[in-house]
Amino acid sequence: MTPAVNSAKKAKIKYTLHHYQHDSGAPSYGLEAAEKLAILPERVFKTLVVKLDETQLVVAILPVNSMLSMKSVAKAYGARKAEMADKVEVQRSTGYVLGGVSPIGQKKSLKTVIDQSAQQYPTIYVSGGRRGLEIELNALDLQTLTQALFATISQ
Repeated sequence: MTPAVNSAKKAKIKYTLHHYQHDSGAPSYGLEAAEKLAILPERVFKTLVVKLDETQLVVAILPVNSMLSMKSVAKAYGARKAEMADKVEVQRSTGYVLGGVSPIGQKKSLKTVIDQSAQQYPTIYVSGGRRGLEIELNALDLQTLTQALFATISQ
């Protein structure tokens, strides 16, 4: 089991694991998951790590078929500027490899923001901590597990 699955199990939340055969040539990990699991892309959420004001790392969770609004993430935390975190920083702080970064069970607890669109579905899907594994859970349970806030962060 991954740290994400262990964290969900320990928190005693309701979740379902979904496995699929990952294709290393897939251009988008999230869209690949949606396609292989036959789920609307709006319900599959990607986990991105962003750096605020060149110092603080935060996690942004948004639908795989949308783009992250850097201005909105910065605004959610009262920062002036947001940019994508370096791949090495992402792996070091989360403990996960790119394409398998889960918002749950990260090595370091980072501030987290979930796109408000997650609240319109009974469940959403996020990475289970490795490529080819998704965790289906309620957005409010994800919020509780990550101590996240909801905001409009996608465009």
